[in-house]
Amino acid sequence: MRGRRDFILGMPCLLLPAAAVAQAFPTKPVRIVVPFGPGGVGDLTARIVAQRMEQGLGQPVVIENKPGAGGVVAGETVAKAVPDGHTLLLMSNATAVSASLFSNLPFDARSDFAPVSMLGYFDIALLAPAGGRYRTAAGLIAHARANPGKLNVGTVNVGSTQNLAAELLKTTAGVEFQVVPFNGSPALLNALRGGQVDAGVEMLAPMLGQVRGGTVLALAVMGEGRAPALPEVPTLAESGVPGFNVASWNALAAPARTPPQVLARLNREVQAALTSPEVVRRLGEINVTPSASTPQQLATLLDSETRRWAEVIARAKIPRQ
Repeated sequence: MRGRRDFILGMPCLLLPAAAVAQAFPTKPVRIVVPFGPGGVGDLTARIVAQRMEQGLGQPVVIENKPGAGGVVAGETVAKAVPDGHTLLLMSNATAVSASLFSNLPFDARSDFAPVSMLGYFDIALLAPAGGRYRTAAGLIAHARANPGKLNVGTVNVGSTQNLAAELLKTTAGVEFQVVPFNGSPALLNALRGGQVDAGVEMLAPMLGQVRGGTVLALAVMGEGRAPALPEVPTLAESGVPGFNVASWNALAAPARTPPQVLARLNREVQAALTSPEVVRRLGEINVTPSASTPQQLATLLDSETRRWAEVIARAKIPRQ
């Protein structure tokens, strides 16, 4: 009996190390590894949220840009980091896409990371040359149906969210057109302005200046709601493609085995950041809609996105890289 009592009395001691780690967190700067170069929507989102998180954490939150290989370099860095909450990954659509796009990933997006929270969504747009023949998405889709395979729709690199969104549009709308990949947004923009493609699919944020300047026309946005930056532009669902809903997103994750108390603390700080009026204002300036979540909601989103893009990649017969 005495042995059992000693065991029970000793149990709190067994919990002290993990609890102490969580209570002390953070003990040094927190870094967010971003799988994109500086200046893009994902990078700016991370920087805006990080600045607000610093206030609650009491430690600097620094951004480390590690672009390349569809986010694989950044993902591997975080997957192999010490699971103490001091190294985080900026997740995106690319995290879900990479599971089916790459043959030998050095990590598993669901088992090697612990979800923290969503950060926000941002729009993808269907665009056309301002002086071209298409003034609406409905008109472009109708022409595509009447002329199978005749339209050229530009995107950035094969396997990107924009590229796969164009492929998904083909099957959802029941049309056939050529998807033409370009090496980056500037090249796609030049093709649109020069009329080398009939339309393009690209993130709205880097195209807003061109749309507002009248050199490129936004035919529709691809998410479930209209873009706050262009409320007059309809969604694809409103333009004759019922149920179409593709938006880009960013989120934060930690290495697997990060203590639950640390994950909870990080989630609270993200929630606080995304309800800050200043953060909401700054994210709105880059066309990002703040959207915090629970870790489980983020895990569910990642699962559903992984399944969806795996199906699109298979239908489009995009070879594994």
